[in-house]
Parts: sequence; C-alpha cells; structure tokens
Amino acid sequence: MTVLYPLSNLMGSGSLSGEQPGKQADDQSGKQVGDGAVTYWYEGICPQQGKLLQLPRTLEIEAIARHWMQELAGDRLYAQEGKMYGILLVETPSGELSVLKAFSGLLQGQSYVEGWVPPIAGRDRVALEEALTLEQLNAIKQEILTLEHLPERQQGFALSQQFEQRLQELALYHRQRKEDRQHQRQILMEILQGESLVAALEQLDDQSRRDGLERRRLKSQRDAVLEPLQHYIEQADIRMRELKRQRKTLSRQLQAQMHAAYSLTNFAGNSLSLQQLMPSGIPTGTGDCCAPKLLHYAATHALKPLAMAEFWWGPPSVTGDKVQGEFYGACGDRCQPLMGFLLSGLPSANLQVAPIDLSLSILYEDQWLIAVNKPTGLLSVPGRYSHSQDSVLSRLQHLKPDGNQLLAVHRLDQDTSGILLLARDQETHRQLSQQFEQRRVYKVYEAILAGLVTQAAGVIELPLWSDPGDRPYQKVDPRGKPSITRFQVLSQVGNLTRIEFIPETGRTHQLRVHAADLGGLGVAVWGDRLYGDPTTPHRLHLHARELKFRHPQTSQELHLKAATPF
Repeated sequence: MTVLYPLSNLMGSGSLSGEQPGKQADDQSGKQVGDGAVTYWYEGICPQQGKLLQLPRTLEIEAIARHWMQELAGDRLYAQEGKMYGILLVETPSGELSVLKAFSGLLQGQSYVEGWVPPIAGRDRVALEEALTLEQLNAIKQEILTLEHLPERQQGFALSQQFEQRLQELALYHRQRKEDRQHQRQILMEILQGESLVAALEQLDDQSRRDGLERRRLKSQRDAVLEPLQHYIEQADIRMRELKRQRKTLSRQLQAQMHAAYSLTNFAGNSLSLQQLMPSGIPTGTGDCCAPKLLHYAATHALKPLAMAEFWWGPPSVTGDKVQGEFYGACGDRCQPLMGFLLSGLPSANLQVAPIDLSLSILYEDQWLIAVNKPTGLLSVPGRYSHSQDSVLSRLQHLKPDGNQLLAVHRLDQDTSGILLLARDQETHRQLSQQFEQRRVYKVYEAILAGLVTQAAGVIELPLWSDPGDRPYQKVDPRGKPSITRFQVLSQVGNLTRIEFIPETGRTHQLRVHAADLGGLGVAVWGDRLYGDPTTPHRLHLHARELKFRHPQTSQELHLKAATPF
C-alpha cells in the first residue's frame, strides 16, 4: 500500500517558493525552517535527556496541507464526517522529500485506507480478543434492551394507571358520600332522640365502614394483579444492573489489553506500549490521532520528519471548537503526553532542542510518596496545551525512574508556592485523596495582604461558585459550595498585613477569594492579579507552609514544613 508521496510529484517540480523545500536553515533561532516561517511547534520533553524537543509546522507544510484540502473538497464523502487530518513532510534515506498523510480514528468506517498511513500496530494482536469481547458486549447490549422493553413493564404501567384512576374515582365518590353522611348526621341529631337517633347514626357508620371495605378490596385486587408483575420487573432490573457491571468490566479489560498491546516506536528505536507511556490514565482514542500515527510510521520506516501540520475537515466538531480548513496543534490529553517520547532520537538537525530547567526542591520522599516545595510560577500538573507542559509532575517524571507512575494528590495555583504532595502508586493516591476529601489533612498557608486587616483572628465562611462562562474566576454566590477558612494576623508593617490561613475546605482560589471579597477580609493577597490589582508587578504572596497528615502506609503522622520565601 503506497502511503509515501514524493513532494515533486505532489506539488510539481521545485519547492513551493522555488527554494530548497523542507531544509533546515543554518540559523538555529527557531524562527525559520526551510523557506517557511514557523507557525506552531509540536514539542515534548525527551524522557532520556530531559530536553525540550520541537518539530515545526511551517507555512510550507500548511501550503502542502491546503493542496490536500482541495482534493478532499472534490470528494463529497469527506464532507460527511468531521475529523482531523495530518500531513508530515519527511526526507527519505535517499534524500528525497516526500509527504505522508493520516486521518484520526476511522475514515468512512475503515482503519486501513489506500494511500493513508495505517493505524499503529497493536490492535491486530488483540483482534481475536477484541472480536470475542465485542460479541459479548453486543449480546449484553441486546439483553439489556430486551429487559428495558419487557411487555410486562408496559403492562404493569398500564394496569397501575388503571387502578390509580379507579382509586381516584372511588375516593371522590366516597368523599361525596362522607359529606352527605355528615349533613345527614346534623339533621338526624335535630329531629331524632334516644334509640331512634342511635339506630340512625349506626346505619350511617355502617355505610362508612362499607366504603372503607370497598377501598381495601380494590387495593387488594390491585396488589394481587401488580405484585407478580412488579416482582418480575424487579428481577429484570437486578439482572440489568448485573449486565451493566459485566459490560463495564469487559470494556475495561479490553481497553487494558489494547493499551498494553498498542505499541509506539520513536526515532531512537525504542518501543513502549500506551500503558507504559500513560500509566495514570489513557483517554479514549489515544494512539489513533494523526500526529502519533505519522511519527510512528516515519520512525519505523527510516524517514526523517521535517515539518507537520494537522487540520480539521468536514462538519464542525460537536463542541464547535473545530472548523473546516483550520489548523490545530497537538491535542492536550491524547497526543501531547506522547510527543516527547515520539520525537526522541531524531538528529538535532531535524529538531529544535532546548535545555529546560528540571530543578525541584524535594522536602520528603519515601517509596510511597514525594513532597515538593513548588516554586511560584510553576504549574502543579501539565496544562492542556504545548506551552503549558512544564510542571512539578512533568519534571518529576523525568527526574525519577518511576516518574510515569506519579500522581498529584492535590493542586496549588500556578502562582502559589509551597508544599505539593504526589503519590507513587494508585493505592497511596486513593488513601491520601480520601484524607483530603474527608478534611483530615491539616493545612497552613502564609500570605501578605495588600492592606490592613482590622480583625486579629476569625473564621470566614462564604459559598464559592465558578461561573462556566468566566473561568477560572470564582465568586461568592449562594449557589456555590460551602468554604471555610480560619485566619490569624501575624504582623502588620506599613500598609501590608502578614496573615496565616488554615483552610478547612479546599475550593479553587478559596484563600484568594476569602481575602479579597468584602464578605471576607476585603483585602486582596499582595500580587493577586485576578482578585486584586491586575497591574501589580509583584508575585502572588501566598505560600503553602505546612501540611500534616497520616501516612497511608506506615500510619505515622507526617508534619511537613516549607519556610515562607517572602
């Protein structure tokens, strides 16, 4: 199957601008590649060298991609489903410039399509297990559908409605009879006396008893008819719940098998499974995107990547954030975490290689967990986009042999410094997270506020709510979640207040909002550009100073401290 297209055949003789297409400029400033300006960098940290590796998207590769768009536009089938497409400019061992093209997921229901890069190897090795599991899942689906649409459900609903209507009608009838009896009692008590009155009232009481008996008989009839049906439906519901549990288990097992077999290869000749590359969680579709398919194919066929571009074609995405003909970078959850590994091994002539700072101050470390003194300005975990990958977690992933197993137990804002806790295995992470959720972790923060606080100590209780249209901003709102912070003023100098915060809850931006809001202290944290002065040149003066918790494995109490840096 031909998937490699010589550039000269694709675009005509020569390059797009008459120069030498795809060749790296001698200037390693990262501003130009070949004859096209760089519009985006595909990048990731090399797991072996700890260096930032970058592959460009250039104006030249975008022009090549637009040539392919013209071909897609000529076939109405491509307009029926919206998806990402990718183009990779490569140099063959003979020095010829060629182009690879790929699609994400399936194309018109097919994973193998003539002329396109094939899917990454792995799925074939579990094809039999996949087929058997999918057959089981389909059988479970059909049984669930059968149980959901049992005739007895409709029959039970119809009979229940009928009895309910009869009971309502009977209740109205009996209510009218009761009112009539009450009226008759008043008349009888005015015109009769003695035994005649007693006998007449007894007749009315007997009517009341007969009405009650009539209601009970109808209810007994209803129960006799509906109870067998309800029991049958309850048994069906129990079976449905069991089937859904089986379906979930089978799906997870199949996914784990596929991720273990799904193997990626880089330009250093190293191969790792998705399970090894992303042990903390693998989003659906990982490995099926354009960028991994293109780079894996180039690495396994001795092709040197020079530039890459991905674009959307077809109807807009469901979320509306992808439109036809626009270029997009590596997706943050599925592709970006793989990029450093995939680009490893390429000669520096093909990549921009920039050293990065991996330094971290580790406060505590054992075989189960790590505590780091996070500096201000560093993310706790990587962000969604390529420019926000540097974080405590990503640095530890390169510093520690078991770095890929690490899981952040909680978060600190990017501009907040202080103690950050990470677990080295799932069970430790689960137990520590539980302690945080159950408010069994003692936390102390120190801050400087840009103003004077009149109250020496106290408690702030304000509900915090995140407006979906104004993230990450948090505000005090009755719709929000309850949040509690204890505070104590430590000192005041000039117009600044040094204060100690002890949060009892852990809401996003809790301390910053409790400080700035008029319902709290009414004085923002010094350097807070979001809730205070947006033009301040100072860092955020908020520091996670202490953390006390029960060690999940040894049961000893750990009291960690990080000196306040301001």
